[in-house]
Amino acid sequence: MDLMLFAGRSHPELAEAVAKYLDVPLTPQSAYDFANGETFVRFEESVRGGDAFVIQSHCAPINHWIMEQLIMVDALKRASAGRVTAVMPFYGYARQDKKHRGREPISARLVADLFRTAGTDRIMTVDLHTSQIQGFFDGPVDHLFAQPVLAEHVRRRYGDAPIVVVSPDAGRTKLAEKWADQLGGRPVAFIHKSRDPLRPNEVVANQVVGEVRGRTCVVIDDMVDTGGTIAKAATRLLEAGATDVIIATTHGVLSGPAAERLAGCGAREVICTDTLPIPDEKRFPGLTVLSIAPLLATAIREVHEGGSVTSLFDGHA
Repeated sequence: MDLMLFAGRSHPELAEAVAKYLDVPLTPQSAYDFANGETFVRFEESVRGGDAFVIQSHCAPINHWIMEQLIMVDALKRASAGRVTAVMPFYGYARQDKKHRGREPISARLVADLFRTAGTDRIMTVDLHTSQIQGFFDGPVDHLFAQPVLAEHVRRRYGDAPIVVVSPDAGRTKLAEKWADQLGGRPVAFIHKSRDPLRPNEVVANQVVGEVRGRTCVVIDDMVDTGGTIAKAATRLLEAGATDVIIATTHGVLSGPAAERLAGCGAREVICTDTLPIPDEKRFPGLTVLSIAPLLATAIREVHEGGSVTSLFDGHA
């Protein structure tokens, strides 16, 4: 099967970068919206028997871009593509992975079911909010990690400083330990926080657990949405005596006041990847955006050639 790349309209810069690393052109297509908001997609050349990779980041307006990717998958299956892999650098609805209270949906499972029904054979994504989402899809899921990309940047820029890796909550301490190992055996701390389940995106209280005084704190998380949690963590760490705070995250959602909060929280640098597009109005001094395209391109090549994606992360799935 020939390797074929297809790009949705949500993040064309990332798709073009992946195509460049693979030295494979993006398949030409017509894609537009009708006056009533319906989406239309048609590919301009034969896809019969092709190994199709459909790249689409689920950014705002998230429902629109998920639907466009589903339509692209449907068009490919009806045109007799040999295999269809949905590449979603950011998996939409990943935070709705379980029921917290009665009468709530599990939307992350619904998204997986939609893609399976549309004809997706395989999913490729980066840093799921929770790893169990892999089990929602009835087929192979390539779960890629951005940690090596982010950690290498931190090591190169701050490797000589007395670093402590900080988890923004107790639930991500295992990820913090992996970061600590990759940075050469650094200590770990975490922020103990509580939330009101009726008030999303708002932390009620937090307390630093671990020694951070006189150290450079690297706060890690899978995503930054409104920035409230991570900005409060940075402020609390500085109040606890941290010398510097570095924020490292995979997905820069940066909704609403996030850019303003991050710019004013006292962090020396905020590092994220380009799994999601970050327009100029969301950028601020101290923000560093690293490219995820080389990782995606390498994983796509491994899948296409029947290689091992796990080998890209030292054997860790």
